[in-house]
Amino acid sequence: MSTGGTRDEHLRIFVDHRPLLFTIAYEILGSATESDDVLQESYLRWSEVDLDAVDDPRAYLAKVVTRQALNAARAGQRRREDYVGPWLPEPIVIDVRDPADDVVLAEAVSTAMMVVLHSLGPDERAVFLLREVFGFAHAEIADMTQKSVAAVRQIAHRAREHVQARRPRFGADADTGTQVAHAFLAAAATGDVQALLEVLAPDTVYLADSDGKAPAARRPIHGADQVARIMANLMRLAEKRQMQVGEMEVNGMPGFTVAVSDDPGAILWLDVVDGLIRHVFVMRNPAKMAAVRTVREISRH
Repeated sequence: MSTGGTRDEHLRIFVDHRPLLFTIAYEILGSATESDDVLQESYLRWSEVDLDAVDDPRAYLAKVVTRQALNAARAGQRRREDYVGPWLPEPIVIDVRDPADDVVLAEAVSTAMMVVLHSLGPDERAVFLLREVFGFAHAEIADMTQKSVAAVRQIAHRAREHVQARRPRFGADADTGTQVAHAFLAAAATGDVQALLEVLAPDTVYLADSDGKAPAARRPIHGADQVARIMANLMRLAEKRQMQVGEMEVNGMPGFTVAVSDDPGAILWLDVVDGLIRHVFVMRNPAKMAAVRTVREISRH
């Protein structure tokens, strides 16, 4: 039982830091659902802490959440290895009140960047994020990850090199992204392949996550011509099944929900850079589509 501070104080401090804590867990796990579980377990641990012994609640809470998230990530590695087809992070809807000018945060939760981060192992990913995104010192990260400072420095260096070699270009112009998304949807809905080619980057990539639970491409599709044709074909098929399309922002990027009869439907979102679509992301896994019903607050602070 905690000896310093009341339950109300524990709750207030935790709630104040919840956007940061959710963001740490989500970045490490790539799952909003699992992140919610981590935060619930972390609060139970926090509620028993003597507040008089805590000098820096932000760092302390980040430590608790990081350790819980790493435990969950390690436990889920086998599931990831057995995943059927491309894996994408669980899409989320971000609170529109979050600062749009925090480019570091916006890039960190962008799907293309998260795919790169999840090509790292859990420990490398955590160290990179805690240092590069959340700004913790090496000594603080060593405590959070239960490693030596020297080991953390080495891991951070390797992870930084890994990410830099694969880092996708990032576009933060929301207005342009929305305009391009509208043009993309209009062209796809009418089967206009030429109009689709005008908004797709030549090296665009189509990635569909289904884990084998719904019909979807089992491999990434590369190139504007191939992506344009598959989008036109998919929309043509969907139109025959009473398709309904809703607009939404997914991980800070323009996107859509697609509902069709007798089918799980899909969430589709676009990575727009310099006025062209570089990635088309499609979520077809029903287990990873419910998280967009909850608006998430995220933060680096």
